[in-house]
Amino acid sequence: QVQLVESGGGLVQPGGSLRLSCLASRINLSIYRMGWYRQAPGNQRELVAYIDSGGDTNYGDSVKGRFTISKDNAKKTVYLQMNSVKPEDTAVYYCSAQYFGTYWGQGTQVTVST
Repeated sequence: QVQLVESGGGLVQPGGSLRLSCLASRINLSIYRMGWYRQAPGNQRELVAYIDSGGDTNYGDSVKGRFTISKDNAKKTVYLQMNSVKPEDTAVYYCSAQYFGTYWGQGTQVTVST
């Protein structure tokens, strides 16, 4: 019943910006920890950022100072603002929702290239 749908991915030039969105259906964002993870071909899935039910955030070392996670509980949407992107940010980005277990979206491709 839980559904997470990512959007906003695409091609962006190095140094540019992109905003990803995750629409969460049948989830109360006020009690879930919402996160963004990414996975590049041949790599493990890694944490990008998460925001807990109280609004506290945490970021992976590789994106600190460049990415910002936020959420709108009423709109049931989680955002990832990506600034100053680098080629190494290229990956499939996944939205997650964690409470007792973890739910995942299908992912959205982000490609940073000229």
